[in-house]
Amino acid sequence: MTLPHPNTDQISLPIVLAVLGDPTRLAIVRYLASKEGVALNCSQFLDLGSKTNLSYHLAKLREAGVTRAEVVGTNRMITLRRTDLDARFPGLLDSVIAAAGDDPALPAVGGHDIEVPA
Repeated sequence: MTLPHPNTDQISLPIVLAVLGDPTRLAIVRYLASKEGVALNCSQFLDLGSKTNLSYHLAKLREAGVTRAEVVGTNRMITLRRTDLDARFPGLLDSVIAAAGDDPALPAVGGHDIEVPA
């Protein structure tokens, strides 16, 4: 099974910004950025809410072109599409992640092991 993802040239700035405007989705992106290069199982994000709610947020991120989801057996492995986003909007992802920093308004993901780049 293959999930649909937009091509790099189909990633739209207004859609990316709208998707990143949600605190839960921004927390997911911040966590993925802290684990750069590692595909994470969607269960890593279960502390953000129900499976249904999480599935909705992960689908929105994938449809916007912010993440890639690969189906591996019964799992979905999630990665950040940093290369595609940097090619399309240089510096955007780093700026958003830096601005999110340690924002206490964002829900915690994976405990307290998020390292915010300096």
